[in-house]
Amino acid sequence: MDDPNALNLPQLYAHLARGGLVRRLLELARDEDLGSAGDRTGAACIPVGARAEARLVFRSGGIVAGLAAGPDLIDVFAPGRDVHLDVKLEDGGRAAANSTIAVLSGPLRDVLAIERTLLNLVGRLSGIATRTAKFVERIGPGMRARLYDTRKTTPGLRLLEKYAVRCGGGHTHRVGLYDAVLIKDNHLAGVAPDQLADFVARAAARARAAAGPGGLQFVQVEVESLAMLERVLGLPGGVVDIVLLDNMPADEMSESVRLRDRLAPRVELEASGGITLETIRKVAESGVDRISVGSLTHGAASIDVALDIDS
Repeated sequence: MDDPNALNLPQLYAHLARGGLVRRLLELARDEDLGSAGDRTGAACIPVGARAEARLVFRSGGIVAGLAAGPDLIDVFAPGRDVHLDVKLEDGGRAAANSTIAVLSGPLRDVLAIERTLLNLVGRLSGIATRTAKFVERIGPGMRARLYDTRKTTPGLRLLEKYAVRCGGGHTHRVGLYDAVLIKDNHLAGVAPDQLADFVARAAARARAAAGPGGLQFVQVEVESLAMLERVLGLPGGVVDIVLLDNMPADEMSESVRLRDRLAPRVELEASGGITLETIRKVAESGVDRISVGSLTHGAASIDVALDIDS
């Protein structure tokens, strides 16, 4: 299975879009806006044959995300028609306030039909990328920890929201339930402490056998205490790839790192649970390898983006 974090942004968008989910999302956006009748206002106001160039403008500064979906969006909203998106600042770039990031040109009716979905998409994804960049900056240089997203995404928008996290300098966690194993507290309900290691070993073996060679990104287990962590770290090498430290205080995270270094140095440790811009630096200083933050996606505010018609 391809590792999405080994891909550059154009490769990542192609990887995420190839299964057809992005196109289905864009088709849904088209259908909810145009219905079966199309843009009645545009048809009533705009002469057939009128053309325009319109600038996509960032009203406030931030990190650009979502322009990669432009060609697919045009193909869904205006198939076979002479509509073009000329990108001035690629996804992942930092745009100043009131700067033009792209120019949309073509028949004016098509430009206006595309306008709102394009603005909604770029504004939402750029907000996520901009928030992600702030978390990356707070971690700061010289830290071992890398920032990851979660599955706390808008239903239907997950692939694009995870793409936006990458645009902001973060990393992609598992995309869904299908590409990795994360054994959490609800999976472990009723498992006695002395049975934890055996339960995890058997579950990991079943998952790897079902997926086949290269079929899983990783096997991860969530723990809530140092005692649980010690039991998981006592498993043979290759059973568990990552351990998730759920809502642990920073001092326990530091102790977890020391325990991992002694018992299973190849296992990565991931911190998660209520991590904010104010606390992420201290979490990174504990020495963990990964920090996952759900609010990268569910806590992001959209960037104000406008479409200004020049001609």
